[in-house]
Amino acid sequence: MAFIYNIFVHLAYLMALPAALFSTKTRRWISGRFGWRNKIRQWNRSAGPVLWFHAASLGEFEQGLPLMEAFRQNLPDCKLVLTFYSPSGYEIRKHTPHADYIGYLPLDTPYNAARFIRTIRPTAAFFIKYEFWHFFLKELQKNQIPAFLVSGIFRPGQIFYKWYGRWFANNLSRFHTLFVQDDQSAKLAQTVTDRNVMVTGDTRFDRVLTTAGKAKHIPIAEAFAKGSLCIVAGSTWPGDEELLVSYIHQSALTVKFIIAPHEIEADHISRIESALHVTHIRYSMAHTENVALAKVLIIDNIGMLSSLYRYGQLAYIGGGFGKGIHNILEAAVYGMPLVFGPEHGKFREALDLIKAGAAFAINDEPSFLHTMELLVKDLALRNTASETAVAYVQQHAGATGLIISQVLPLFSSKEPSGHKP
Repeated sequence: MAFIYNIFVHLAYLMALPAALFSTKTRRWISGRFGWRNKIRQWNRSAGPVLWFHAASLGEFEQGLPLMEAFRQNLPDCKLVLTFYSPSGYEIRKHTPHADYIGYLPLDTPYNAARFIRTIRPTAAFFIKYEFWHFFLKELQKNQIPAFLVSGIFRPGQIFYKWYGRWFANNLSRFHTLFVQDDQSAKLAQTVTDRNVMVTGDTRFDRVLTTAGKAKHIPIAEAFAKGSLCIVAGSTWPGDEELLVSYIHQSALTVKFIIAPHEIEADHISRIESALHVTHIRYSMAHTENVALAKVLIIDNIGMLSSLYRYGQLAYIGGGFGKGIHNILEAAVYGMPLVFGPEHGKFREALDLIKAGAAFAINDEPSFLHTMELLVKDLALRNTASETAVAYVQQHAGATGLIISQVLPLFSSKEPSGHKP
């Protein structure tokens, strides 16, 4: 099976080559891996602990960041290696000061895994949420380097529980400990591995609380939202934007909208603008005077969304009409009712917040329009949902401290000083 997997990895790479002619993201995925051996050889490995963090993309990086910061605090002499699988993570965080080496994860082949591990010589490795790379995990185990799954989540439909999934499930036994988000994940993991499994929760709660405490002041957004009920639509896709545009044209004059698309290419921004028949302005063309005259502010940059939510009273989270919703905790931490599409079943926090009355799922345009009007007109409902959202985030914080308390003793006798549960 390992032989077949190795062939599949190489074939996937070969198939990506022609696709790169038509996709900027695929080109970056390929070109970013060129020369990784030379790049990592130039990296200066210190005598202290080296901790390797691997994140698929941006969301997983945000999930791992509280743990990276906690290690910096508890092990000042440690070096952090950060790898990404996807360009959408690497391109945005390739200059982050939170790591000493940042690069793409090389293709998961026996040679690459052996070369990479031999070069960085990690003290421990941390794979965020869903990452289970066979040859890298095998190489870590071979060299007796402990690997940890962080904020893992398991569901009955995953490959481990298919009739053909035994080989994939065996990869779980290469971890030292699986830190998972909830009891269901723990029970499912224990059916396919004898490794240590510990319920520690989701580090994203710690991350969004820290982010909210350090939120940027954005004068243009403040001037835009001042005196109006402002709806912030984050990480939207075309399916989301069609609904939003329809509602914007029907909404009251005093309601304003901030739209932060997931993709900010010029043609995508232009399509949003063409669909709008109300006053609107791009963030890049706005200043504190002219922005106040617009009904819609379109964000045409990346990295601002987590701070933009502070200027709204209601949030629409994109992705629910595609593969799945984006991070709803970034908005919930500010005390906002949340609205999102039907593809949210894989997200525990979405289900929890719907049940608690802080989030509202919609399936189509009629249900979207009805829900938005209800929340806009009913102040008491908005206030209750807001209080519930904030309380939920605060109650679920603390995963970072729990993980640190388990891992740090492996290579330090210091008492951990991470987040308390």
